[in-house]
Amino acid sequence: MTAETTDDATETADSAHWAPGDQILWRYRSNASSAVHICRPVTVVQDTDELLAVWMAPGTDCVKPLLADGTPIHHEPLATRYTKPRTTAVTRWFGPGVLKLARPGEPWSVWLFWDLDWRFRNWYVNLEEPLARWAGGVDSEDHFLDIAVYPDRSWEWKDEDEFAQAQRAGLMPADRAEKVRAAGRAAVELIESWGPPFTGGWEGWRPDPAWPVPALPDDWDRTPARIGA
Repeated sequence: MTAETTDDATETADSAHWAPGDQILWRYRSNASSAVHICRPVTVVQDTDELLAVWMAPGTDCVKPLLADGTPIHHEPLATRYTKPRTTAVTRWFGPGVLKLARPGEPWSVWLFWDLDWRFRNWYVNLEEPLARWAGGVDSEDHFLDIAVYPDRSWEWKDEDEFAQAQRAGLMPADRAEKVRAAGRAAVELIESWGPPFTGGWEGWRPDPAWPVPALPDDWDRTPARIGA
């Protein structure tokens, strides 16, 4: 099953698991609208009731947001980063690939990064809406605040300035911001107790060399007929 071969007749949320090697889409909605503004074709590594693991390979064509005038988001000063008009562009993911792990219902996913020689660099806890599954992949909404976790088990908050600016720009109401902070504190408790998925040994995982790089389908931003948790 691949994202591009899924048609409207099968565009439903399904409890069935994807098989290793299946190609799906990992997407994020814009914080200012329901439109998809990030889309990454990925290959399923594992999909069970406890964990979804996917691999984003080097050389993958992805969709990312940028300002309407073509300015990359992180080149724009923070004060106006979330207020100027935006569009999307297709860009190629260069450098090492990324392994993404998500447990059902958790308001974050955990990403693993390596150097080009496969020396493990760090985990990255991306605070976000719990993933919503649909036939072609999973959807979420990023919550700006993140946590970097290092091989010695130390950790640090990341993007606190963006989290604060998103609140000032009206993208993160106070009650939601507190829920995100609470999720972050729960993630920190998990890190400090060294619970799953940090205990899974994923740092030693390697992708199947036979897996092709997934293609970005033309309808990457389609709206599923039905989305379920």
